[in-house]
Amino acid sequence: MAKYTQKQIDKYNRQKYISEMEKISKNLFRMLRDKNVNSNEFKTKVSALVSKLQEREEIRFDGEYHKKLKEYIIGIGQKIENIQFDDIILDEMRDIEMSNLNRLQKMKNNNNYKKEKHKSRISYED
Repeated sequence: MAKYTQKQIDKYNRQKYISEMEKISKNLFRMLRDKNVNSNEFKTKVSALVSKLQEREEIRFDGEYHKKLKEYIIGIGQKIENIQFDDIILDEMRDIEMSNLNRLQKMKNNNNYKKEKHKSRISYED
């Protein structure tokens, strides 16, 4: 029987939380892009995804991308719960929310490909 340290358990929970957030953002983008999705389907799916995320143990993030993604997901969940959500509002928010998701994706990609501006130089002098 394998015993896991608290650090291993925390890392596992963190990875699960991050993958859940990634899954939600991909689902949101797919639904916003699909013109056949109506407001009821959208609201039902988003509510289910956000509640599934909130069931997980809360994780604190230091990185900007994960913080913003978490804020965005919780924010969009609250937005559609608080307003009278219908097809007209969904159509109005499609482009805005898709650009917000694109911005988040760019932020993620920036972190992946960031290069050091000044690398340490090797001197060949004697």
